[in-house]
Amino acid sequence: MPILNVKVSQPASAQLSTQISEMLLELTTRILHKKRELTSIAIDYIAPEHWTVGGSSLAVQGKNSFYFDIKVVDGTNTKDEKAQYIAESFQAFEKLLGNVHDESYIHIHDVRAEAYGFGGRTQEWRYIKAKP
Repeated sequence: MPILNVKVSQPASAQLSTQISEMLLELTTRILHKKRELTSIAIDYIAPEHWTVGGSSLAVQGKNSFYFDIKVVDGTNTKDEKAQYIAESFQAFEKLLGNVHDESYIHIHDVRAEAYGFGGRTQEWRYIKAKP
């Protein structure tokens, strides 16, 4: 049930949105063991001249960048899984976008089950309802 919010320093592109979505779905299901059918991804595009690192735009630096965060229920992933996810996600964006600035970020939010949910129900509620 994770939600991913993605920002990319590229012109808006349906093709790139599909590529990013498929890449993140594969990584999220394989490494973090999340259900593909419950994973939502929102992608925003930002012109490189409007994205700065160290006070200089990516356009001036000739670099690409990305940022994304993902929200998962606290305790559902290990430190090793999160580290692998961050490493492989960075590599995948580097391959997809090319010339990615090192100052591209991935943030995994571990959120409490009673404070996170979808369809009007918390994950805590779902956990309790699943108990015999």
